[in-house]
Amino acid sequence: MRILVVSDSHGDYRSLKKAIAAQPTAEVIVHCGDGSNEVESLKIDFPEKQLIAVRGNCDWSSMLPPTEVAQVGGKRLFVTHGHLYQAKFTIHNMVCAAREEKADILLYGHTHCAMNEYDDGLYIMNPGSCHGYGATYGYIDITEKGDIVTNIVTIK
Repeated sequence: MRILVVSDSHGDYRSLKKAIAAQPTAEVIVHCGDGSNEVESLKIDFPEKQLIAVRGNCDWSSMLPPTEVAQVGGKRLFVTHGHLYQAKFTIHNMVCAAREEKADILLYGHTHCAMNEYDDGLYIMNPGSCHGYGATYGYIDITEKGDIVTNIVTIK
């Protein structure tokens, strides 16, 4: 199973659609915030995809939750934008929150800096910003055996 992970699209629906087109086998799209308007468009344009989305610090009128815990492909995802956990200064608070939720994967945004790490049983990914020049996104493959493979991609 492939999961497409995006964040911080900030109105750039064109880059978001490029990321989706580049990963046609992705069954799930996770948006880590600052793109609630684009999330609404995704629901309409890609009804066949499961969509998981959270509110970011720039999603002022959004009714999306600030965090989401989801079971996907047999793995537990903890999704947040990151601003409520001081992501620009430390990932420690988010890692603790993800571990409290017994998550296998932590997904966040906010910093616009792509990051892909593994820490003692927890996969940690920030897909960067899916906006403008140098836009990035991430994807996660969960194999039939339950293995997790993560990657960050620059949109061309």
